[in-house]
Amino acid sequence: MMTSPSKKRKLNPGSKQNAVPARGLEYFFAKQRQNGSSSTPPPIVPKDGPEPGQAEEQLTDEELARKLQAEWNAEGAASSQDVPNPGPRRDVSASAEPAEPKSSLSPSPAQTLVSLPKTQLGKTKNILSLSSVAATEDQTSASIPLDESPLTFDPSKYIPQLQESWAAEGGDASYALLTRCFVLVSSTQSRIKIVDTLVNCIRVLIEGDPSSLLPAVWLATNAISPPYISMELGLGGSAISKALKQVCGLDNRSLKAIYDRLGDPGDVAFEAKKKQSFTLRKPKPLSIKGVFQSLVKISKTQGQGSGDIKQRIVDKLLQDARGGEESRFIVRTLCQHLRIGAVKTTMLIALSRAFLLSKPPGAGFSTSEPGELAKLRKEELSDIWARGEEIVKACFARHPDYNDLVPVLLEIGITGELLVRCGLTLHIPLRPMLGSITRDLSEMLTKLQGRDFACEYKYDGQRAQIHCDAAGKVTIFSRHLELMTDKYPDLVALVPRLRGEDVQSFIMEGEVVAVDRVNGDLKNFQTLTNRARKDVAIGSITIEVCLFAFDLMYLNGQPLLDRSFRERRDMLRSLFVEVPHNFTWVRTLDATSQDSEVVLEFFKSAIESKCEGIMVKILDNLPELEYGGDELQPNDDQPPSEKLTAPPPKRGKAKGKGKPNNEAPPEKKSRRKALLATYEPDKRLDSWLKVKKDYNSSFDTLDLIPVAGWHGQGRKAKWWSPILMAVRNEETGSLEAVCKCMSGFTDTFYKANKEFYDDGSESGEPRNTHAQKPSFIEYEGHPDVWFEPQEVWEMAFADITISPTYTAAIGLVQEDKGLSLRFPRFMKKREDKGIDEASTNEFLANLWMKQEAKAPAADKKAGDNEAVEEDDLME
Repeated sequence: MMTSPSKKRKLNPGSKQNAVPARGLEYFFAKQRQNGSSSTPPPIVPKDGPEPGQAEEQLTDEELARKLQAEWNAEGAASSQDVPNPGPRRDVSASAEPAEPKSSLSPSPAQTLVSLPKTQLGKTKNILSLSSVAATEDQTSASIPLDESPLTFDPSKYIPQLQESWAAEGGDASYALLTRCFVLVSSTQSRIKIVDTLVNCIRVLIEGDPSSLLPAVWLATNAISPPYISMELGLGGSAISKALKQVCGLDNRSLKAIYDRLGDPGDVAFEAKKKQSFTLRKPKPLSIKGVFQSLVKISKTQGQGSGDIKQRIVDKLLQDARGGEESRFIVRTLCQHLRIGAVKTTMLIALSRAFLLSKPPGAGFSTSEPGELAKLRKEELSDIWARGEEIVKACFARHPDYNDLVPVLLEIGITGELLVRCGLTLHIPLRPMLGSITRDLSEMLTKLQGRDFACEYKYDGQRAQIHCDAAGKVTIFSRHLELMTDKYPDLVALVPRLRGEDVQSFIMEGEVVAVDRVNGDLKNFQTLTNRARKDVAIGSITIEVCLFAFDLMYLNGQPLLDRSFRERRDMLRSLFVEVPHNFTWVRTLDATSQDSEVVLEFFKSAIESKCEGIMVKILDNLPELEYGGDELQPNDDQPPSEKLTAPPPKRGKAKGKGKPNNEAPPEKKSRRKALLATYEPDKRLDSWLKVKKDYNSSFDTLDLIPVAGWHGQGRKAKWWSPILMAVRNEETGSLEAVCKCMSGFTDTFYKANKEFYDDGSESGEPRNTHAQKPSFIEYEGHPDVWFEPQEVWEMAFADITISPTYTAAIGLVQEDKGLSLRFPRFMKKREDKGIDEASTNEFLANLWMKQEAKAPAADKKAGDNEAVEEDDLME
């Protein structure tokens, strides 16, 4: 946002300028003002002031517009004395804009004049009308109580009025409706309110304009395509800055002042729009479809001149945004950081509930009557919600594309057929199953008591999902569902060699690891990251890889997800052919909880082979066997905020009594789920357990996001040290500060980090930093610089403490205090993770609960006063 030296020279009023003198409204409306008496334009007033005698003509655009309006009103009154009851006036946008050069005195696009020829008794009259920006906002949508309970909300009460207003704007649902939803969702921390608001908004679209539902879902989830279809907007901050300056009439200094004060681009747009108190051009209302199509057009625009085309689209979106709130969310959408808490799980829950209550006009599927559901007990209602949610979640886990899910929902609703119509499909990645983390081998053996399990090497590579159809077409997806077929042409060429005679089509999962092709020695993940990511030619490959397969989810047209892991593994090993140093299976050991010594030796061998640790997987389905874990399985149907197990009782003294408070609170009930050996897409279950190489140490690791820094002391004065780290809040989209870290960094790292997060103090051009705290970061301290969150760092620590300073997991463990880390230490950057995969506040809270459950009562420190804050060690 800083201006370069060349730009500063242009802003210097004392520099020589040969620009054409500015022309204001006086020039453009000369003919109207002269009543057509002269064809000669008025003299142009130079910027350095009027000639003597012209001072009275120097009016602002707004004052001149009002003056012209008064003159025309007077003319209209004189010409219509004999015309009784003249019809009402209507403001209409002019179809053509003046082609004069822009200047500081000429109107911005948002201030283009409204001029309409109107005929009365054969005479033409131009009508100019000023309107307040606030008056352009959609009052119909703004009055709908979308945050009402879905069981009492009736879309039919509002749809006729909405459709009437939509009809005047082209017939499609307005973006104002979605904005109303976003405003309500952003204003609450309640998961119940967020879901209810989304449900009601979706119901209005289902019943009022079904064709706008799919683009609304994409916009609400902050995306325009599934991850495996690359559609990037490719917009920089400069495009949005230019649009705000152009549309709202701001200069660089004004825009920077607002940005430094607010920090969030959406909030800047809101403020800028509100500062534009009047508009002389009536905006063309945005529709949900129109906004989505504009984003798609931006993503598909490439080649020469694409930057200008994208800029015009961005300008048009902001120009037509009605009011501050629409501007706020348009900009946040363009920045791809919507921050309304409508994460994937929330949206799927909202879709399932909406389609249980509403259906499109003419649809044949049945729905539930809200009034009848309102009469049910809470447990009965939860069961009904849960059944629908489970179907929709299962569909999306197997087929994660709203482009396919939403049209089928509109056609058949929530039925069993949905799993067939939107099931496992070749060349569309399913969301991978995930393993739970265990702190040590003894915890793992306790959890799996009485079961047969397989121990597998956990290789230090990249997880890959390989699809192959009967025609031999191969696609490869990452753990994050991104297409990476072009990255591994050697694996694509390998598929015909590894596929057995009886294999026509398959979906296989494995780990791609960098290896030494000669001796097969494993290399670390950092080596693999040095391999090119796009358009890799086989002849140019210098980093060889081997695929270590560990699961088979689809074979010859049949899904295998419901088969046990033992069955799936047997098929994988019997039907595919090993290619030494290119394709093989993960190294495995079958064991039981009685084989602790054997498992320990296998674990040690994995570490010696440069693996991260081991994965432990249940081999067979034993639904009748009681689960031996130390906590109940969370109910996946609950919102994230309800998944936490109840914290253990405080072992300190009860207030005013002096006696230990050992009475445990009543245990929160949750549905027990059988620990099965099936493949469960998009779930993290104890059926798979992860034991890492630092299992026997006193600390665990977290994936945290660097969000701010302070100037270092002594020789570190030129670098950022310490650095503020944060966890992710899945519910709100915010980042919650958890600790400062100044350990584990090398001088080389410090230097590179300072160059990457540059505050502009030396270079004059800041990069990846903010002067003011972004509104989505939760922290009350005052760092010297705020980072643009975009990296994930793996951090080790000694233990977790209650903290009055940090906001991480506040409200999950204690109402007014968060959690912090003692002795945090930087381990490495997680190049394989984006910030949406960083550790969550809920995960941190669960780690703290496990830590507290294991801590001996005698060692428990009373209260929080004795907790050693990492901040204290730094002061």
